[in-house]
Formats: sequence, structure tokens, C-alpha cells
Amino acid sequence: MLKIIKRPACLLTAAVGLLFICGTIWALGFIVLGIPQANERLGPPNPNLHPLMRTLLSLYLLANESHLDEPAGAAEVSIDLEVFEGDLASDVIDRLTESGVVRDGFLLRNYLRYRGFDYSVEAGHYQLTGEMTVRQIAEALQTARPASIAFTVLEGWRTEEIAERIAISGLNITFDDFLSACDEIASRNNLPVGWLSGSTLEGFLFPDTYFFDPDASAQDVILAMLDNFESKMDADMLSGFGQQGLSVYEAVTLASIVEREAIVPDERPLIASVFLRRLSIDMKLEADPTVQYALGLQVDGWWKAPLSLSDLELDSPYNTYRYAGLPPGPIANPGVSALAAVAFPADSTYLFFRAMCDGSGRHAFAETFEEHRENACP
Repeated sequence: MLKIIKRPACLLTAAVGLLFICGTIWALGFIVLGIPQANERLGPPNPNLHPLMRTLLSLYLLANESHLDEPAGAAEVSIDLEVFEGDLASDVIDRLTESGVVRDGFLLRNYLRYRGFDYSVEAGHYQLTGEMTVRQIAEALQTARPASIAFTVLEGWRTEEIAERIAISGLNITFDDFLSACDEIASRNNLPVGWLSGSTLEGFLFPDTYFFDPDASAQDVILAMLDNFESKMDADMLSGFGQQGLSVYEAVTLASIVEREAIVPDERPLIASVFLRRLSIDMKLEADPTVQYALGLQVDGWWKAPLSLSDLELDSPYNTYRYAGLPPGPIANPGVSALAAVAFPADSTYLFFRAMCDGSGRHAFAETFEEHRENACP
């Protein structure tokens, strides 16, 4: 009877041992042969994972692989998710699950853990939808979208220069998008700038630092610049333009020339006074920046320097060496100090100025042409 009782126990022990051996062989086989397959199908695993944990996560994810590439949640659901410094991946997953963007938080959690993404979720904003797959959400959580994109327009940039910079700003706006939107807005009758009389927005894209939503359109950007310009046109500025006998459009045109001519800020009112005196006696402005604007893009950029004698003969209404008075419109986008210099110019009797020879960026001013010639560099 004792032998009959022990035989099943021996058989059970042998069976358990056999299962353990088979399981060990299978696990070792998976580690040796299955891990490369898992790497290929799931992506590189976190190198810091314990081999046993890596194996268990691989088994789970491979068994649920089809769900990794299905919509993670309800297709119509989206969330503008903000992750703060110190937030845990588990907290983020809970919020995604509660919103309906993710249906199976356990699957996302284990995929993040397997890839090592659970420790690299960046603080910031994320636009996520239920149409995204678990893999896509996991990848997206590695690169936060900035809450806003800073974009600076420098004083004296022409419209094309703004378009070039905005194309590399992080905004989804191309060079051509920006210029096309400028043309379209300029053709409207309901511009926020009531004084615009030209066919372009040149001169009215106000230089400043702006903060735009990453999804801002070219129209959004341009209208913000125009609104900013309008906000600078207070009663004092408008009164100053009127005292100089200038319309707003004429004042902006002259301010754009002053902006390009002046290197040292405190010389702007003096340079403005020279041009205003010339205009008052029908003397040509003879301003290099107007020729540079007419020449357009050159090998060395948008503002060719130095100009040649043949450049000064260019037949363009913008060439103030050939044509008296103001050019047809602004040649750049002036800042508030250049606009103020035109509204409130210095009280001077100068008619000429030229760059000093000391590299300071300052100018030597003269009342007569003879004095002007004497100021030439040796």
C-alpha cells in the first residue's frame, strides 16, 4: 500500500520538475532567440531593465502587439495635455485614460516601461487624440510642444527677411505662405491699420518680440504685427507726423529709410531732420537703402553693400538718387524710435551726412556740399 501511495507523488514531482526544465529551456530560448524578434517588433528596450522583467514585458507586449497599432481610445476625443515638472508617467497615463484618449492604460504603461519612456516624459504641452496608437502616444510624450513660440522681428527688416526667419521659427508657416498672406491681407478693405495706402504691408509689420501659439497661421502672425503697429500710433505720434506735413503712410516710408540709415540710435532724429529738410526744398534724398531695396536679393543678402556707381543709376522709382521725393512706399519695417524720429526730428540746418571713418557707426553731418566733401574718409 505504501508503494501505491508514493508512486503518484513521485510522478507529480517528476512532472513538476519536467515542466520547470521545459519552462527554463523555453525562457532561455526566448531570451536567446525571441529578444531580437521583440526588439524588431516592439523597438529597442530600456537597457536598464532586468533581463527577467524585459522578458516578461516582451511576452506581454508581443501577445498584445495588434493593440499597439490600433487607435488608443475614442476617435473623437482629443486633449491638450499639460505635463508639469515632477509629474509621474503613471499620473499622465491616468489623465489620458480618464479623458478617453487611452482605453488601455495598462498597455501604455507597460510599453512605456519596456522602451524606457516612462522616465523621459517631458514637461510641456501635448496635443493628443484617441485616433493615435499607443506607440504614437508613447513617442509623442517624449517631445513636448512649447506652450508658445517666441518670434522676434528686428527693426529694419524687409518683409522677405521676416518671411525667411518665420520659416525656421518653429511655426508651421513657409516663406511663400507668409508672403501670400501679406498680399491677401493688403488687398482687404478692413485692415486694422486704417492708414495703409500701398499694395503691400511693407513698413507696417511692427518690429517686436511676439509669442505665438504653435498652430498660429500666417494670417494670425501678420494681424498681430499690424495690431501692434496700430497700438503705437497714439495721438502724439499722429500729431507729430501732421506737423511735418506727412501722412501716416509717408511718415512710415521716411521712417523706414531713417531706420536703415541710422546705426547709432541717438542719431535717428538728426538723420530724419536732414531728409525732411531735403524734402522741403525738393532736393533728392540720395539714400543708399532705397537703392538696396530696389536691387532686392543679391549674393551678399538683401542689402547690398557697398553700392557701385552703376547701382546708383538703377532705373527704379525707389532709387532716390534718380527721383526726387519719397519712394513709392516703405523699404523696411521701422521700429518705434525711427517713427518717433520722423514725428519729432532734431532741430538742425544740415543737408548732408556720411559715415565716419572710425568704425563707430556714427555720421558726420554738414550744411554744405563743400563741408560734406571735407568729411570724406582720407
